[in-house]
Amino acid sequence: MRINYAIIFISDMQRSLVFYRDVLELPLRFESPHWSEFATEGATLALHATNVVAAPSDDRSHERPGSCRPGFSVPDLDAFHQRMIAAHVVCVQPPKPVFGARVAQYLDPDGLVLSVGEERQGR
Repeated sequence: MRINYAIIFISDMQRSLVFYRDVLELPLRFESPHWSEFATEGATLALHATNVVAAPSDDRSHERPGSCRPGFSVPDLDAFHQRMIAAHVVCVQPPKPVFGARVAQYLDPDGLVLSVGEERQGR
């Protein structure tokens, strides 16, 4: 079994489109005011606009039910990290070894944590 898609509930479609399309450079499959999809390798990432406002929380150690934490893989985590910092993306965990891989975490415009790992060599 593999992940087929991830839906991220967002508050502002245009702001999130700019982030995922222009900052993360994900290829946009299509967009609409309430639902947009990106053609990522192996899975579809969908943004779904909602008018439900979540209470802000500084505790990101436990995600609340209904949230999403997508994980991405990049060939060069250090280069990706530098690009995110240059784009003023909030980094909540700089690249570090986690369970045999290197992983960093960033926040999207709504405060969703994105995990980004480096593709393992030889796999």
